[in-house]
Amino acid sequence: MIDMFRVGVITQPHGVRGEMKVFPTTDDPRRFEDLDTVILDTGKEKRNLTIQSVKYQKNLVILKCKEVNDRNEVELLRKAELYVTRDQAVELEEGEYFIADLLGCKVVSDAGEDLGVLDDVLQTGANDVYSVKKKGEKELLIPVIPQCVLNVDIEKKEILVHLLEGLRD
Repeated sequence: MIDMFRVGVITQPHGVRGEMKVFPTTDDPRRFEDLDTVILDTGKEKRNLTIQSVKYQKNLVILKCKEVNDRNEVELLRKAELYVTRDQAVELEEGEYFIADLLGCKVVSDAGEDLGVLDDVLQTGANDVYSVKKKGEKELLIPVIPQCVLNVDIEKKEILVHLLEGLRD
């Protein structure tokens, strides 16, 4: 299982005192209010940042962290990613899963057919869609609805599905 989850990407500075605009990659951008720290990944190093304040501007989160104190520092952090550890992640409801835990799961049909491996989860708004890939075959898209996704077993890394008529066309 993945130990860290990405919650945002730094886009640019906000002002001159080290505030940074962050594009949230989490379902709930307001979750930053509940965090004390985030893990900054620059691609070269990882370090903890202590959150001092959180504001919002349109679809962005504006963070001020104790360790970053001027605009120039933020400029150097453009495109750096912010992560939280699994124990900081939001609590999931029954039947909810982290996408990171689903990726790589074997997908099998209720008829016993090996359909491939879950490669991506497309978030369409109405419902998610599983993208299943099998070597030498066309991508299979399966809507995440109760009629199609019958069981998800994260421990076994296996997803049981029912293919509705027309899904293979």
